[in-house]
Amino acid sequence: MKREFLTAEWRNLIMANYVIDPNILKKHVPNHTELELRQGKCYLSLVGFMFLNTKVLGVHVPFYQNFEEVNLRFYVRYREKEEWRRGVVFIKEIVPKAAIAFVANHLYQEHYITLPMQRHWEEHSDSKIITYEWKIDGNWDFMKVKTTSEATELAPGSEEEFITQHYWGYTKINDRQTSEYRVEHPPWKVYSVSDYQIDCHGERLYGAPFGEILKEAPNSIFMATGSEIKVRARRKL
Repeated sequence: MKREFLTAEWRNLIMANYVIDPNILKKHVPNHTELELRQGKCYLSLVGFMFLNTKVLGVHVPFYQNFEEVNLRFYVRYREKEEWRRGVVFIKEIVPKAAIAFVANHLYQEHYITLPMQRHWEEHSDSKIITYEWKIDGNWDFMKVKTTSEATELAPGSEEEFITQHYWGYTKINDRQTSEYRVEHPPWKVYSVSDYQIDCHGERLYGAPFGEILKEAPNSIFMATGSEIKVRARRKL
């Protein structure tokens, strides 16, 4: 087992999920992996959440413990002997602090950028209202949901189960090499969304194909509770 590189809590994960033409993703698929489909459909997710109580190699770094992240991701799998490892590939990740982006990009070959960010959490007796915002070209993009106040267990075989149950990260280093790391956390519960708004300069952030998809209504949107997580050190495939 690889040593722990990072520990944290991921909380209130808004997950907006879009069905995408697999051909758009082909050039982004890391070597040794393949796209993972659900019922013949390929998914892209825009995800916003909070990092809390973050430690790197077991140490709190002052001013870097709590911060927002918004990422655009898709889903792959990798066969290790008799095991299928279900994983995530990131198109781009947004965080508010340059040092976080620098470490992730140089140590994990990820695709982080730094933008001003903020979040708003409201808890009412019968609902939650959760918003994540990021500032680009002088405007605040955002994703906002109104959810039930109580979360429910994942339904076996559901879209929510498919989206949340990926415990590996894969990154394309080059056409031959792929980075793999494990993310450990218990299964999450999910909140149903009764209303939502998404305003995202997708083409500016991710390019034309993704920008067009993010203009559409998502195939589904929900919020996961999150939990404590551990990210193990990476290896190269």
